[in-house]
Amino acid sequence: MPFPLHRPRRLRANESLRTLVRETLLAPSDFVLPLFACEGEGIRKEISSMNGHAQLSVDKIVDECREAASLGIGGVLMFGIPAHKDENASGAYDDAGIVQRAIRAIKQETPNLLVISDVCNCEYTSHGHCGLVVNNDVDNDPTLEWLARTAVSHARAGADIVAPSDMMDGRVGRIRSALDESGFSGTPILSYAVKYASGFYGPFREAAESTPQFGDRRSYQMDPANAREAMREIELDLAEGADMLIVKPALAYLDILSMARQRFDVPMAAYQVSGEFSMIMAAAANGWIDKDRIMMETLTSIRRAGADFILTYFAKDAARLL
Repeated sequence: MPFPLHRPRRLRANESLRTLVRETLLAPSDFVLPLFACEGEGIRKEISSMNGHAQLSVDKIVDECREAASLGIGGVLMFGIPAHKDENASGAYDDAGIVQRAIRAIKQETPNLLVISDVCNCEYTSHGHCGLVVNNDVDNDPTLEWLARTAVSHARAGADIVAPSDMMDGRVGRIRSALDESGFSGTPILSYAVKYASGFYGPFREAAESTPQFGDRRSYQMDPANAREAMREIELDLAEGADMLIVKPALAYLDILSMARQRFDVPMAAYQVSGEFSMIMAAAANGWIDKDRIMMETLTSIRRAGADFILTYFAKDAARLL
């Protein structure tokens, strides 16, 4: 009997063999591209910490969506930067708000491109927190009403999916009720069920102009040390009517994503957040890593861990490679 009898290297000998037996596959339709809508016309305001990304006026957002659609990207995730902010996040649920106008324009020009709207308040509040602040903390239950109004407003504008990211207790149930009562029972909820209080969000704060003016978000976003709590958050959101789930961030929480995938048989996403993107881009700019190779390796790892789709700032670059 020759030694060794089993030679796994036989199936790694060339690219055709490797492709034939590859277990985890990526396609452009697996990606969702986050976009930042701002006021004005002809505006492209570069985000210094996120090379290649920018705050875009509605006309430029439409151009970006045409390109995303042509690349076969699965959809876009909309964030908004309003011209004015206040303590009540009124721009979030204004039917004439920046995200609402962007959604209408996108659906008019690229009706088949899936539009997911981020439902939160931090971009719209003067203090940068995700809800009504009382005694220097976010008051959970009144905030639910803002979120419900925002979700309905986004659905009315044409959003295909609403995605609450605030981490208030009970928000999925309140949003589901509001959507149903307003005639949008067919609008799915993609819940940021597992959103950790992470240091990886830094560049996003610049992109969305949403840095808290005091304190932090640890009283409502999850403690990075907790895994069992993440499973409970998922269970609660599913019980309240969530159709799909997000784990955020992705790379530092692949164990959480894998745990959730094994336990829950629902569509599941992971968000490769701004800090993950910017670290790769910075290292590549310094010549320390191969950007395309690391980009594809990390995206593959997220799919391998259990994500059905990935929210990523690499969506266009990865789609072009594929």
